[in-house]
Amino acid sequence: MEQHRADANDSDARRADTHRAEAGRTDIDRSDAHSADAGRTGADRSDTHHSDTHHSDAGRADTHRSDAGRADNHRSGTRRAVVVGAGIGGLTAAVALHRRGWRVTVLERSADLAPVGAGIALAPNAQRALDVVGLGDRVRALSAWQGDGGMRTPAGRWLVRTDAAAAAARFGGPLVLLHRATLVEILTSALPDGTVRTGTAATVADPGDDRRPARVTAVAQGAETEREADLVLAADGIHSATRRALFPDHPGPRYSGRTTWRVVVPAPGRPFAPHETWGAGRLWGTQPLKDGRVYAYAMATAPEGARAPDDEKAELLRLFGDWHHPVPEILAAVDPDRVLRHDVHHLITPLPAYHRGRVALLGDAAHAMMPSLGQGGNQAVEDAVVLAHHAGADGGFTPSRALAAYTADRLPRTTAIVRKAARTGALTMLSAPPAVALRSVLVGAASRLGPGLLLKGFDGIADWRPPGDPSRVS
Repeated sequence: MEQHRADANDSDARRADTHRAEAGRTDIDRSDAHSADAGRTGADRSDTHHSDTHHSDAGRADTHRSDAGRADNHRSGTRRAVVVGAGIGGLTAAVALHRRGWRVTVLERSADLAPVGAGIALAPNAQRALDVVGLGDRVRALSAWQGDGGMRTPAGRWLVRTDAAAAAARFGGPLVLLHRATLVEILTSALPDGTVRTGTAATVADPGDDRRPARVTAVAQGAETEREADLVLAADGIHSATRRALFPDHPGPRYSGRTTWRVVVPAPGRPFAPHETWGAGRLWGTQPLKDGRVYAYAMATAPEGARAPDDEKAELLRLFGDWHHPVPEILAAVDPDRVLRHDVHHLITPLPAYHRGRVALLGDAAHAMMPSLGQGGNQAVEDAVVLAHHAGADGGFTPSRALAAYTADRLPRTTAIVRKAARTGALTMLSAPPAVALRSVLVGAASRLGPGLLLKGFDGIADWRPPGDPSRVS
């Protein structure tokens, strides 16, 4: 199975164009993105506390009425969840909970859901997770042909030739590469209108416990509201404010020493086989999309925060412009303003748990990893369906029990994958000429022993099955 680097810290990448300096976003931005909130119904307003510096009797009466509305909702048995962040993991969790009868609200800081121009590779493990929410076949239908491909040197020599059929046979399905915008559309189409509220910054004011609900403070159009929830899912990315609040003593993400670039361009005129190319401290991948375009990604060793002195297309030309076909043709088609560059951070130190009170972390907020295995987004999708499985267990929802089960299911698995991704990333980024030469010899030798030896590295990852599957692999 090819090691697609389609996914580099999902929520950072997805939000980069819309809030590169999110702390400085203006009320005007939020107003433009969230004008629909001005028409929210009285029933919607009854779910929130409105902050008011003048606590008038009328305001207190409104608050009491809001409390009464919440009590009625609890008596009716409706469980309410708030998802913080509308990335791939957050949206999948919203769909999974909605299908289990939860009333879900997704609060997204960005002005809209338009993802940045990048692809995401969904391996069979994530596809099986999407089967749980009825979307797996829609994703599989987007699979591009990948019958011939493999790993190359910058000069074009093939080190490994891969067979998609062998990978599909081993792991129960093909690898599907699609544009993030397509996946976002598939997920949002499975949610009721009004579920996702953009232009809304959300923070957890109180994580709650088994006896009291969690409280989330939301700010939109300069107005602050507060809502209570039976469950809060924090999918707010690698620099998660929720994670910092729940686990203030955790060291947080660490810079991996690598930076990434991603582009989507029209396919070149000359045909090519999908490939990943390993150089000295540099990596390039070119993969087809179903719609005829090409997704290309690159990674290189670089100081944290470094940027090109001119533009990132020029930087890519300096680093990769003399590599084999189709790299020069891809770079020629790149719009300099459409190149995405992001430093790669990962949570190499695991969290003690993925929950506290009624709040659960998922995706990059819980276990950000290097893109070396192409599993960041896949693991977020897994998180979502496992969380919904435990939250929707028969016999009622007890937060401490349900979320402890979620942590027990997810923390060991994702910690192991984070560490494996770091080891694989170190191998791909070797830069000393003797080490690079030895790597090529060893990879080539492993390839000649058969595809099974290389695919074995994804055993226990791509063959995962969701809870409830009788053939589940943990």
